Amino acid sequence: MAEQVVRRDVRRTREGGDTAGPEIAVIGAGAIGVVVAAAAAETGGHVQLCVRTRPEQVVVERDGELHRPPLDVVGEPGAARPADWVLVATKAQDTPGAAAWLRALTGPDTVVVVLQNGVDQRERLAPLLPPGTPVLPALVYVNAETIARGHVLHREKNLVELPPEPDAERFAALMAGSALSVRTVADFTTAAWRKLLVNVGANPVTALTLRRIGVLREPEVRALVEGLLTETAAVGAAAGAALSGDDVAWAMAFYDSLSPDAGTSMLYDRVAGRTTEHEVITGAVVSLGSAHGVPTPLNQTLLTLLRALEINRAS
Repeated sequence: MAEQVVRRDVRRTREGGDTAGPEIAVIGAGAIGVVVAAAAAETGGHVQLCVRTRPEQVVVERDGELHRPPLDVVGEPGAARPADWVLVATKAQDTPGAAAWLRALTGPDTVVVVLQNGVDQRERLAPLLPPGTPVLPALVYVNAETIARGHVLHREKNLVELPPEPDAERFAALMAGSALSVRTVADFTTAAWRKLLVNVGANPVTALTLRRIGVLREPEVRALVEGLLTETAAVGAAAGAALSGDDVAWAMAFYDSLSPDAGTSMLYDRVAGRTTEHEVITGAVVSLGSAHGVPTPLNQTLLTLLRALEINRAS
């Protein structure tokens, strides 16, 4: 009989001996990290928000209301406690900087949830974790913007998708009733590539033009974006995802459902002078296209421009 691994929750003990919910740690206090931490705090668990620089306050603004979640803001790994759930919400390119946090937070019963863009979340985190640590890749459909340090405007969308695994079902149950809708999807490979489709059009175009989502509704830009998505769908299909022209149409409709004033993570990073996620988004399409023999000239052109911006930023 195969050995059955039963994971337990690390519980806090309140005064009087009662136990509280599980320990949840969120690494990264950007827009997604703050929104997820606030949602996790609604579950009854104890939430550590792991940050490099402490904000004066943590506020999520949603539908005109300000929410101040009860979080334990931790400014250095040495002050962190091992957690049942570690939610990695740093940008993909900043993953190596989370290594010290992961060492401090990860115990024998920890599950790590990767709330980052790309189609290689497990491969990205595995070198930083003890062997055998469960890693759940997550697809985040949340449009949020940092207004000031610790103050995040949650504009729209609240969906997180996970692979169909027992730990994912546990996480979905944990987050039930919070501001986030967490669900598992049967064909996670295809779902991950559908999310990459969304990113491949909006992120590089908004970052290069320094304009918000509304730019995608201009006819010439729209045609370019459709071309980017068509290339990406072909690469995804070659890599094993069940993508077709219908998915390109779905992604274009997704853009149309967003407010013209909504932004993207790459736009916000470029405006702030930070490095962007172009390598795990556009770069992934180009490299995997090359590996599978699928031409990606439009994505290659945008990747060249994005890399040139990065060189200029660093100089």
